[in-house]
Amino acid sequence: MLNLVATVPAVVTASGADKPPLIPHIPELIFGFVMVGIVYLVVSKMVVPNIERAYEERRAAIEGGMKQAEEAQAQAEAALQSYEAQLAEARAEANAIREQAREEGASIIADLRNQANAEAARITESAKRQIEAERQQAIVSLRQEVGSMSTALASKIVGESLEDEVRQKGIVDRFLAELESGAVTPEKIGSSSEGTGADS
Repeated sequence: MLNLVATVPAVVTASGADKPPLIPHIPELIFGFVMVGIVYLVVSKMVVPNIERAYEERRAAIEGGMKQAEEAQAQAEAALQSYEAQLAEARAEANAIREQAREEGASIIADLRNQANAEAARITESAKRQIEAERQQAIVSLRQEVGSMSTALASKIVGESLEDEVRQKGIVDRFLAELESGAVTPEKIGSSSEGTGADS
């Protein structure tokens, strides 16, 4: 081992005793510069453009993705606003339909109430007319009965026949008119019947 260490300086001093040890060999230096230049040209012409192109593509893809994301977000916001507008419109339309239905219901109720009132008034008027007709019929029937009874009674009191229809009608009408006017009272009827009995 010591022999090797001792022989290396001897070889160095023997091969290049006139050159300093740090200066490189000139042809190797030129070859090194040429190779670095070739590597630089290859890298700058082939590798760097591919890297830059890949970088640009990636940047474009990222920016495109961001732009697409922004567009998608804008479309989502527009769709949300459209949905909210449609929802508000649907609510307003539902409120309008509800209000219209309420008004129509109130109108129908008012119409039915008016019809019911008109029908009640018609029924009441018809009942009044029927009652009035029955009353008139009862009055006519009662007059005929009272007339026939009073004629029979007067015939018995007077003692003569009062069956003559014209005379009977005149007497009955005059008697009833006096009754309605209040000129004839039960006392007068009694006194007149006593007088007619005395005359007979």
